Amino acid sequence: MTAPISGSCLCGAVRFQIVGKLESFFLCHCRRCQKDTGSAHAANLFSTTAALDWIIGKDMARTFRLPGTRHQKSFCAECGSALPSADADSGLLVVPAGSLDDPATIRPNAHICGDARAEWDHDLESVPVLPGLPGS
Repeated sequence: MTAPISGSCLCGAVRFQIVGKLESFFLCHCRRCQKDTGSAHAANLFSTTAALDWIIGKDMARTFRLPGTRHQKSFCAECGSALPSADADSGLLVVPAGSLDDPATIRPNAHICGDARAEWDHDLESVPVLPGLPGS
């Protein structure tokens, strides 16, 4: 059996566990995921068999579903942090990688929707990596 993986929102109002196997991990560059994250891509783990157990704050979780699409985003009503969502129709659990407090058990499988990749999200290997904030 796979050990549960813990996660939470930024303010701590919501805590959850994922019980079961995370089957895939994609970095999605579609415009919807760019808007959701305010960044170049979303980093989401997926499972059709794992269960989402809310430890505290389930009532603080909100879900926005883009009308006419399958695209949805769950978030904390207090701080706005991304949270997992379980789609009852498809049985798919989507877990934002950044919401996990424990290390993800798998590495990304692929970048997807690469045709929509942000123009500035290319050849980043040469960008300096700082150990903390600039000037610290």
